[in-house]
Amino acid sequence: MSRHDAGKPEPPAREAWLGEQGSRPRRRRVVLADSTKKSGKALRTIIELEEQTSVGEKLVRDLIRQQLKSAFGIAFAVLIGMCLLPITFYLVPSIGELKILGIPIPWLVLGLAPFPILYGVGWVFRRQAERHERDFVNMVDR
Repeated sequence: MSRHDAGKPEPPAREAWLGEQGSRPRRRRVVLADSTKKSGKALRTIIELEEQTSVGEKLVRDLIRQQLKSAFGIAFAVLIGMCLLPITFYLVPSIGELKILGIPIPWLVLGLAPFPILYGVGWVFRRQAERHERDFVNMVDR
């Protein structure tokens, strides 16, 4: 026994002291990211969006295209609906002669009806825009 080994227990005593697990250390797997939470594809997609690569730009362009498609579709429906009212009153003059509380129907329909209708259309458009954004975020997170 050398003087460097003076304070160390002998090998058989060490195994008895540490037990079986001490003699063979368990292997531990070290990973950079937890694979159950996010996949590599989602991380790569987020990086492409942040760095504004061609793929990230394409994803953002698709989101904008969806938003514009919804906006133009709803605007077209509102435009057609609002333009049909005066045309209907012009083509069917008997409707213009009807009165409620002394006010002609065309004045009521053209003066008061568009406000709740436009409020409802705005609510529907906001819901669609939020749905498109939610779908985009879900697609990026996959």
